[in-house]
Formats: sequence, C-alpha cells, structure tokens
Amino acid sequence: SPNSARAYSTSSRPPSNPAEDETNTPSSSAAHLSDSSHQSTPNQLPHLTASGSAHMVSISSKASTTRTAIATGHVTFSNPQPLSLIRSNSLKKGDVLSVARIAGIMAAKKCPDIVPLCHPINLSHVGVELCLLDPQSDIELMKETLRGNRRFGGIGIEAKVECTGQTGVEMEALTAVMGTALTVVDMCKAVDKGMCVGDVRVVLKEGGRSGVWRE
Repeated sequence: SPNSARAYSTSSRPPSNPAEDETNTPSSSAAHLSDSSHQSTPNQLPHLTASGSAHMVSISSKASTTRTAIATGHVTFSNPQPLSLIRSNSLKKGDVLSVARIAGIMAAKKCPDIVPLCHPINLSHVGVELCLLDPQSDIELMKETLRGNRRFGGIGIEAKVECTGQTGVEMEALTAVMGTALTVVDMCKAVDKGMCVGDVRVVLKEGGRSGVWRE
C-alpha cells in the first residue's frame, strides 16, 4: 500500500532524512546524477558510485586493445558410472563432451545477460577444451587439497576467450567454464546425483592497462 514502508532497495545508501530532502537543490541533484561517471580509486569498487548505487562502469575513455582470459574448472563424480559411460559414449543424452563444449561457447556469448553489470563485448574467439580426469589412487587422495576429490574421476574444463575491445573478458571465460560444467551435470545427473563443480577460477589475463596476470 502507499503508506507501507518499502522492504528492499537496490542501493546501499542509507534511508534519506526528510529534513535533508527539503534542502536538496538542483546543483546537488546534478552532482548525484554525475556519480555514474565517478572514477574510483584503487581501494574502491568501481561498480559503486559515491552514493553507493550500482552502475555500469564507463569504459568510453579506454583504448581498444587485444584482450585474452583463460579460466579453468572441473566436475568430479561421486560414483564410477559417469566416467565409464562418457568413455564409451553410452549416456542416453548423447555425446557429453561435444554438447558441453558448445554450451560453454554459447555461455560466453550470453555473459552480459547473466552478469548484469558486464559490458556487451564483440568476442573474437571462444575456445573450450575438456579432458577426462582419471580416478585418483588412495595415496593421491591422501594428498588431495580442497580443489576437488577425484576418487571416481571427473572432467577438466578450460575456456579461452579473446576480443579486441575496451574491457577484459575474464567474466566471459568464467561463464564459459560454468556453462560447460552445468551441461556436464545435466547430462550425467541420471547416473550421478552427487557430482561437484569446483575450482572455477581465472588463470590468465592479458591486455589493457594492467598488462599480464598469471596464476
């Protein structure tokens, strides 16, 4: 109802004081509108304006350069069936690796539709590679880190995305990995309810003012 208090907000800005609202002037309103072009310092999140509102960062002043990002991840299985069926291409839904690869490429192109503040980018290349991960021995499992338990094997995923543009393609690479992994899960879930998607991360970024970053 008109008299009920709003229970949510898209801004981290604290509720306004009615007394302060009465003192607002055209100049202060103009200053607020200019927040969207606010340039953040290294210690600030660039997607937040000075008032705490989320916005799409302006990249209009950036030069177009060749940019590359590589992301990796994996899907691990909780029983031996999926790996065996994938090796023999016997899953009812078809060729897991081929379908998952195409899904990853499509996911990279859909990144701005999923991650709301990402810029639409003209991608020049998306490559997705998958590999079967053999089951680990008991000795290997004893040395295992938090990066996934491979007692029953899994699928490793690597996505490489390139463009010539004004912003990086890390999010597109990550989205490609996740799209690939989710498709593997979808195609194998009939025989494995306990699959785990893990260790999804950027391992390489090239281009732009920050230069080369490598894990």
